[in-house]
Amino acid sequence: MTRVDTVSSDDTIHFGSDNQAGAHPDILDALIRANTGAVSGYGNDALTQRVEERINALFERECITFLVTTGTAANALALSALCPPWGGIYCHNGAHVINDENTAPEFFTAGARQIPISGAEGKPDIEDLNRAISSAQTHGIHNVKPAVISLTNATECGTVFTPNELACYGDLAKDHHMALHVDGARFSNALVSTGASPAALTWQSGVDVLTFGATKNGAIAAEMVIFFNTRFTEDFAYRRKRSGHLWSKHRFLAAQIDAFFHNDLWLKNARHANAMAARLARGLSTVKGVTLPWPVEANEIFAIMPATLIQQLRQRGFEFYDWPATENMVRLVTSFNTADDEIDHFIRSAHQLAGGQIQ
Repeated sequence: MTRVDTVSSDDTIHFGSDNQAGAHPDILDALIRANTGAVSGYGNDALTQRVEERINALFERECITFLVTTGTAANALALSALCPPWGGIYCHNGAHVINDENTAPEFFTAGARQIPISGAEGKPDIEDLNRAISSAQTHGIHNVKPAVISLTNATECGTVFTPNELACYGDLAKDHHMALHVDGARFSNALVSTGASPAALTWQSGVDVLTFGATKNGAIAAEMVIFFNTRFTEDFAYRRKRSGHLWSKHRFLAAQIDAFFHNDLWLKNARHANAMAARLARGLSTVKGVTLPWPVEANEIFAIMPATLIQQLRQRGFEFYDWPATENMVRLVTSFNTADDEIDHFIRSAHQLAGGQIQ
Protein backbone atom coordinates (compact mmCIF):
# COMPACT_ATOMS: atom_id res chain seq x y z
CA MET A 1 0.00 0.00 0.00
CA THR A 2 1.32 3.44 -0.90
CA ARG A 3 1.96 5.64 2.08
CA VAL A 4 0.26 9.03 2.06
CA ASP A 5 2.78 11.81 2.58
CA THR A 6 2.08 14.09 5.52
CA VAL A 7 3.66 17.31 6.67
CA SER A 8 5.99 16.79 9.62
CA SER A 9 8.37 19.14 11.37
CA ASP A 10 10.82 16.35 12.24
CA ASP A 11 11.77 12.80 11.36
CA THR A 12 9.72 11.20 14.13
CA ILE A 13 8.03 7.92 13.25
CA HIS A 14 4.66 7.88 14.94
CA PHE A 15 3.22 4.79 16.58
CA GLY A 16 1.35 6.75 19.23
CA SER A 17 -2.13 6.36 17.79
CA ASP A 18 -4.01 5.85 14.55
CA ASN A 19 -5.45 9.30 15.29
CA GLN A 20 -2.06 10.68 14.27
CA ALA A 21 -2.47 9.55 10.66
CA GLY A 22 -3.85 12.01 8.14
CA ALA A 23 -6.99 11.54 6.11
CA HIS A 24 -7.08 9.12 3.20
CA PRO A 25 -6.89 10.90 -0.20
CA ASP A 26 -10.17 9.29 -1.32
CA ILE A 27 -11.94 10.92 1.61
CA LEU A 28 -10.34 14.29 0.90
CA ASP A 29 -11.41 14.00 -2.74
CA ALA A 30 -14.96 13.18 -1.63
CA LEU A 31 -15.07 16.35 0.46
CA ILE A 32 -14.00 18.41 -2.54
CA ARG A 33 -16.70 16.80 -4.68
CA ALA A 34 -19.28 17.52 -1.99
CA ASN A 35 -18.25 21.17 -1.95
CA THR A 36 -20.37 22.01 -4.99
CA GLY A 37 -23.63 23.89 -5.12
CA ALA A 38 -26.18 24.38 -2.39
CA VAL A 39 -27.94 21.50 -0.65
CA SER A 40 -30.25 21.21 2.34
CA GLY A 41 -28.58 21.24 5.73
CA TYR A 42 -28.84 19.25 8.95
CA GLY A 43 -28.84 15.86 7.22
CA ASN A 44 -31.70 16.57 4.83
CA ASP A 45 -29.59 15.89 1.75
CA ALA A 46 -29.25 13.11 -0.80
CA LEU A 47 -25.72 12.19 0.28
CA THR A 48 -26.81 11.54 3.87
CA GLN A 49 -29.68 9.43 2.59
CA ARG A 50 -27.25 7.40 0.48
CA VAL A 51 -25.02 6.81 3.49
CA GLU A 52 -27.99 5.58 5.52
CA GLU A 53 -28.91 3.18 2.72
CA ARG A 54 -25.29 1.95 2.54
CA ILE A 55 -25.31 1.20 6.26
CA ASN A 56 -28.61 -0.66 6.04
CA ALA A 57 -27.23 -2.80 3.23
CA LEU A 58 -23.96 -3.37 5.05
CA PHE A 59 -25.65 -4.62 8.22
CA GLU A 60 -28.39 -6.47 6.35
CA ARG A 61 -31.25 -4.79 8.17
CA GLU A 62 -33.03 -1.50 8.66
CA CYS A 63 -30.96 0.61 11.06
CA ILE A 64 -31.31 4.14 12.32
CA THR A 65 -28.01 5.99 11.96
CA PHE A 66 -26.83 9.33 13.31
CA LEU A 67 -23.54 10.94 12.30
CA VAL A 68 -21.38 12.89 14.74
CA THR A 69 -17.81 14.13 14.68
CA THR A 70 -16.09 12.61 17.71
CA GLY A 71 -15.91 9.24 19.41
CA THR A 72 -16.58 10.84 22.78
CA ALA A 73 -19.83 12.31 21.50
CA ALA A 74 -20.82 9.06 19.82
CA ASN A 75 -20.28 6.98 22.96
CA ALA A 76 -21.71 9.45 25.44
CA LEU A 77 -24.80 10.20 23.37
CA ALA A 78 -25.40 6.51 22.69
CA LEU A 79 -25.14 5.69 26.38
CA SER A 80 -27.50 8.54 27.23
CA ALA A 81 -30.15 6.92 25.04
CA LEU A 82 -29.67 3.55 26.77
CA CYS A 83 -29.26 4.51 30.40
CA PRO A 84 -31.34 6.69 32.77
CA PRO A 85 -29.67 9.03 35.28
CA TRP A 86 -30.19 6.42 38.02
CA GLY A 87 -28.76 3.62 35.89
CA GLY A 88 -25.52 1.69 35.77
CA ILE A 89 -23.20 1.16 32.80
CA TYR A 90 -21.06 -1.97 33.22
CA CYS A 91 -17.78 -2.07 31.28
CA HIS A 92 -14.24 -3.42 31.47
CA ASN A 93 -12.06 -1.55 33.95
CA GLY A 94 -9.73 -0.57 31.10
CA ALA A 95 -12.49 0.58 28.74
CA HIS A 96 -12.23 3.85 26.89
CA VAL A 97 -15.64 5.05 28.12
CA ILE A 98 -14.56 4.92 31.76
CA ASN A 99 -10.93 6.04 31.38
CA ASP A 100 -10.69 8.35 28.38
CA GLU A 101 -13.98 10.20 27.98
CA ASN A 102 -13.51 12.54 30.97
CA THR A 103 -17.02 12.68 32.49
CA ALA A 104 -18.87 12.89 29.18
CA PRO A 105 -20.89 9.69 29.78
CA GLU A 106 -21.93 10.96 33.21
CA PHE A 107 -22.74 14.39 31.79
CA PHE A 108 -24.84 13.20 28.87
CA THR A 109 -26.67 10.58 30.93
CA ALA A 110 -27.31 13.22 33.63
CA GLY A 111 -25.49 11.21 36.26
CA ALA A 112 -25.48 7.51 35.43
CA ARG A 113 -22.71 5.52 37.10
CA GLN A 114 -20.07 3.49 35.28
CA ILE A 115 -19.15 0.25 37.02
CA PRO A 116 -15.75 -1.28 36.11
CA ILE A 117 -15.42 -5.05 35.78
CA SER A 118 -12.04 -6.74 35.53
CA GLY A 119 -11.24 -9.43 33.02
CA ALA A 120 -8.48 -10.83 30.84
CA GLU A 121 -7.42 -9.23 27.56
CA GLY A 122 -9.79 -6.27 27.78
CA LYS A 123 -12.94 -8.38 28.15
CA PRO A 124 -15.12 -8.18 31.27
CA ASP A 125 -15.20 -11.49 33.10
CA ILE A 126 -18.74 -12.64 32.40
CA GLU A 127 -19.21 -14.37 35.77
CA ASP A 128 -18.00 -11.31 37.67
CA LEU A 129 -20.21 -9.16 35.45
CA ASN A 130 -23.25 -11.29 36.21
CA ARG A 131 -22.53 -11.18 39.95
CA ALA A 132 -22.18 -7.39 39.94
CA ILE A 133 -25.43 -6.92 38.03
CA SER A 134 -27.30 -9.41 40.21
CA SER A 135 -26.01 -7.76 43.38
CA ALA A 136 -27.22 -4.35 42.23
CA GLN A 137 -30.62 -5.77 41.37
CA THR A 138 -30.86 -7.42 44.80
CA HIS A 139 -30.36 -4.04 46.47
CA GLY A 140 -33.15 -2.55 44.36
CA ILE A 141 -33.62 1.21 44.56
CA HIS A 142 -30.74 1.51 47.02
CA ASN A 143 -28.29 0.76 44.20
CA VAL A 144 -28.06 1.81 40.58
CA LYS A 145 -30.45 0.15 38.16
CA PRO A 146 -28.34 -2.00 35.80
CA ALA A 147 -29.07 -0.61 32.35
CA VAL A 148 -26.17 -1.13 29.93
CA ILE A 149 -23.31 -3.52 29.24
CA SER A 150 -20.72 -1.62 27.22
CA LEU A 151 -17.98 -3.49 25.35
CA THR A 152 -15.09 -2.20 23.25
CA ASN A 153 -14.29 -3.94 19.95
CA ALA A 154 -11.38 -3.95 19.32
CA THR A 155 -10.59 -3.85 23.04
CA GLU A 156 -8.18 -1.60 24.88
CA CYS A 157 -5.78 -4.55 24.97
CA GLY A 158 -5.75 -4.90 21.18
CA THR A 159 -7.87 -8.06 21.22
CA VAL A 160 -11.20 -8.60 19.49
CA PHE A 161 -14.56 -10.10 20.37
CA THR A 162 -15.85 -12.88 18.14
CA PRO A 163 -19.58 -13.22 17.42
CA ASN A 164 -19.81 -16.16 19.84
CA GLU A 165 -18.19 -14.14 22.61
CA LEU A 166 -20.46 -11.17 21.97
CA ALA A 167 -23.50 -13.44 22.03
CA CYS A 168 -22.66 -14.46 25.61
CA TYR A 169 -22.82 -10.81 26.68
CA GLY A 170 -25.91 -10.30 24.53
CA ASP A 171 -27.68 -13.16 26.29
CA LEU A 172 -26.63 -11.80 29.68
CA ALA A 173 -27.95 -8.35 28.82
CA LYS A 174 -31.23 -9.84 27.63
CA ASP A 175 -31.59 -11.97 30.77
CA HIS A 176 -31.21 -8.86 32.93
CA HIS A 177 -33.35 -6.61 30.69
CA MET A 178 -30.35 -4.46 29.83
CA ALA A 179 -28.99 -3.01 26.61
CA LEU A 180 -25.72 -4.02 24.93
CA HIS A 181 -23.57 -1.21 23.55
CA VAL A 182 -20.36 -1.63 21.58
CA ASP A 183 -17.72 1.08 21.35
CA GLY A 184 -16.46 0.44 17.83
CA ALA A 185 -13.83 3.13 17.45
CA ARG A 186 -11.77 0.36 15.82
CA PHE A 187 -14.71 -1.75 14.67
CA SER A 188 -13.23 -1.98 11.16
CA ASN A 189 -10.06 -3.56 12.54
CA ALA A 190 -12.03 -5.98 14.69
CA LEU A 191 -14.22 -7.00 11.79
CA VAL A 192 -11.43 -7.87 9.38
CA SER A 193 -9.62 -9.70 12.17
CA THR A 194 -12.56 -12.01 12.87
CA GLY A 195 -13.65 -12.44 9.27
CA ALA A 196 -17.25 -12.14 10.46
CA SER A 197 -19.94 -10.19 8.68
CA PRO A 198 -20.98 -6.80 10.12
CA ALA A 199 -24.36 -8.31 11.01
CA ALA A 200 -22.80 -11.29 12.80
CA LEU A 201 -20.51 -9.02 14.82
CA THR A 202 -23.36 -6.77 15.96
CA TRP A 203 -27.12 -7.26 16.05
CA GLN A 204 -27.08 -11.00 15.35
CA SER A 205 -25.01 -11.33 18.54
CA GLY A 206 -27.38 -9.17 20.57
CA VAL A 207 -25.83 -5.72 20.11
CA ASP A 208 -28.42 -2.94 20.42
CA VAL A 209 -26.25 0.05 19.54
CA LEU A 210 -22.86 0.37 17.84
CA THR A 211 -20.71 3.46 17.79
CA PHE A 212 -18.80 2.88 14.57
CA GLY A 213 -15.66 4.97 14.14
CA ALA A 214 -14.19 6.15 10.86
CA THR A 215 -11.78 8.77 12.22
CA LYS A 216 -9.10 6.25 13.24
CA ASN A 217 -9.38 4.51 9.86
CA GLY A 218 -8.93 7.30 7.32
CA ALA A 219 -11.58 9.95 7.94
CA ILE A 220 -11.02 13.46 9.26
CA ALA A 221 -13.79 13.53 11.87
CA ALA A 222 -16.70 11.16 11.31
CA GLU A 223 -18.37 8.66 13.63
CA MET A 224 -21.65 6.77 13.37
CA VAL A 225 -24.16 5.91 16.09
CA ILE A 226 -26.05 2.95 14.65
CA PHE A 227 -29.19 1.70 16.38
CA PHE A 228 -30.21 -1.87 15.64
CA ASN A 229 -32.80 -1.77 18.39
CA THR A 230 -34.89 1.19 17.34
CA ARG A 231 -36.78 1.46 20.62
CA PHE A 232 -33.79 3.41 21.94
CA THR A 233 -33.95 6.08 19.24
CA GLU A 234 -36.83 8.06 20.68
CA ASP A 235 -35.68 11.67 21.04
CA PHE A 236 -32.10 10.83 20.00
CA ALA A 237 -32.24 13.49 17.30
CA TYR A 238 -33.01 15.99 20.05
CA ARG A 239 -30.13 14.68 22.15
CA ARG A 240 -27.72 15.18 19.26
CA LYS A 241 -29.00 18.68 18.57
CA ARG A 242 -28.95 19.69 22.25
CA SER A 243 -25.34 18.52 22.56
CA GLY A 244 -24.21 20.67 19.63
CA HIS A 245 -23.35 17.69 17.44
CA LEU A 246 -25.81 18.22 14.61
CA TRP A 247 -23.80 19.76 11.77
CA SER A 248 -25.58 22.32 9.65
CA LYS A 249 -23.37 21.42 6.66
CA HIS A 250 -24.08 17.78 7.29
CA ARG A 251 -23.14 16.74 3.76
CA PHE A 252 -19.46 17.04 4.72
CA LEU A 253 -19.93 14.40 7.41
CA ALA A 254 -21.86 12.20 5.00
CA ALA A 255 -19.21 12.66 2.28
CA GLN A 256 -16.55 11.20 4.56
CA ILE A 257 -18.66 8.14 5.39
CA ASP A 258 -19.75 7.67 1.79
CA ALA A 259 -16.11 7.58 0.66
CA PHE A 260 -15.21 5.42 3.66
CA PHE A 261 -17.52 2.67 2.41
CA HIS A 262 -17.00 3.20 -1.34
CA ASN A 263 -15.09 0.31 -2.95
CA ASP A 264 -14.57 -1.13 0.56
CA LEU A 265 -11.99 1.52 1.48
CA TRP A 266 -12.71 0.93 5.17
CA LEU A 267 -11.85 -2.75 4.86
CA LYS A 268 -8.69 -2.12 2.82
CA ASN A 269 -7.48 0.45 5.34
CA ALA A 270 -8.18 -1.82 8.30
CA ARG A 271 -6.53 -4.85 6.69
CA HIS A 272 -3.41 -2.82 6.03
CA ALA A 273 -3.25 -1.47 9.58
CA ASN A 274 -3.76 -4.96 11.01
CA ALA A 275 -1.11 -6.43 8.72
CA MET A 276 1.38 -3.78 9.83
CA ALA A 277 0.61 -4.57 13.48
CA ALA A 278 1.14 -8.29 12.88
CA ARG A 279 4.46 -7.54 11.15
CA LEU A 280 5.58 -5.37 14.05
CA ALA A 281 4.50 -7.98 16.61
CA ARG A 282 6.42 -10.74 14.84
CA GLY A 283 9.54 -8.61 14.84
CA LEU A 284 9.25 -7.50 18.46
CA SER A 285 8.71 -11.06 19.64
CA THR A 286 12.31 -11.82 18.62
CA VAL A 287 13.88 -8.84 20.42
CA LYS A 288 15.87 -9.65 23.54
CA GLY A 289 14.05 -8.62 26.72
CA VAL A 290 10.73 -7.83 25.01
CA THR A 291 7.51 -9.67 25.78
CA LEU A 292 4.02 -9.26 24.32
CA PRO A 293 1.46 -9.83 27.10
CA TRP A 294 -1.64 -10.02 24.88
CA PRO A 295 -2.40 -11.41 21.43
CA VAL A 296 -2.13 -8.86 18.62
CA GLU A 297 -5.49 -9.22 16.88
CA ALA A 298 -6.11 -5.76 15.45
CA ASN A 299 -3.83 -2.75 15.02
CA GLU A 300 -2.53 -2.22 18.57
CA ILE A 301 0.60 -3.82 19.96
CA PHE A 302 1.40 -3.86 23.66
CA ALA A 303 4.94 -4.69 24.69
CA ILE A 304 6.85 -4.90 27.95
CA MET A 305 10.48 -3.92 27.45
CA PRO A 306 13.43 -2.69 29.50
CA ALA A 307 13.23 0.97 30.50
CA THR A 308 16.56 1.71 28.82
CA LEU A 309 15.30 0.28 25.53
CA ILE A 310 12.16 2.44 25.73
CA GLN A 311 14.28 5.53 26.30
CA GLN A 312 16.74 4.72 23.51
CA LEU A 313 13.99 4.00 20.97
CA ARG A 314 12.50 7.40 21.68
CA GLN A 315 15.90 8.99 21.28
CA ARG A 316 16.06 7.40 17.84
CA GLY A 317 12.88 9.17 16.84
CA PHE A 318 10.10 6.69 17.55
CA GLU A 319 6.95 7.89 19.28
CA PHE A 320 4.65 5.59 21.25
CA TYR A 321 2.66 5.67 24.47
CA ASP A 322 3.55 4.44 27.93
CA TRP A 323 0.74 2.16 29.09
CA PRO A 324 -0.22 2.04 32.78
CA ALA A 325 -1.31 -1.61 32.96
CA THR A 326 2.10 -2.65 34.26
CA GLU A 327 5.63 -1.30 34.63
CA ASN A 328 7.55 -0.67 31.39
CA MET A 329 4.58 -1.45 29.15
CA VAL A 330 4.16 0.57 25.96
CA ARG A 331 1.49 0.72 23.29
CA LEU A 332 2.22 1.01 19.59
CA VAL A 333 -0.55 1.58 17.04
CA THR A 334 -0.43 1.16 13.29
CA SER A 335 -2.73 2.80 10.74
CA PHE A 336 -3.79 2.70 7.10
CA ASN A 337 -0.82 5.00 6.51
CA THR A 338 1.89 2.94 8.21
CA ALA A 339 4.66 1.89 5.82
CA ASP A 340 6.62 -1.37 5.75
CA ASP A 341 9.92 0.46 6.08
CA GLU A 342 8.76 2.19 9.26
CA ILE A 343 7.99 -1.18 10.82
CA ASP A 344 11.30 -2.66 9.67
CA HIS A 345 13.26 0.36 10.90
CA PHE A 346 11.69 0.03 14.34
CA ILE A 347 12.47 -3.69 14.54
CA ARG A 348 16.08 -3.23 13.40
CA SER A 349 16.58 -0.45 15.90
CA ALA A 350 15.10 -2.49 18.74
CA HIS A 351 17.42 -5.41 17.96
CA GLN A 352 20.47 -3.18 17.76
CA LEU A 353 19.68 -1.36 20.98
CA ALA A 354 18.85 -4.60 22.82
CA GLY A 355 22.26 -5.94 21.88
CA GLY A 356 21.00 -8.79 19.72
CA GLN A 357 20.88 -9.64 16.07
CA ILE A 358 17.79 -9.81 13.92
CA GLN A 359 16.64 -13.42 13.90
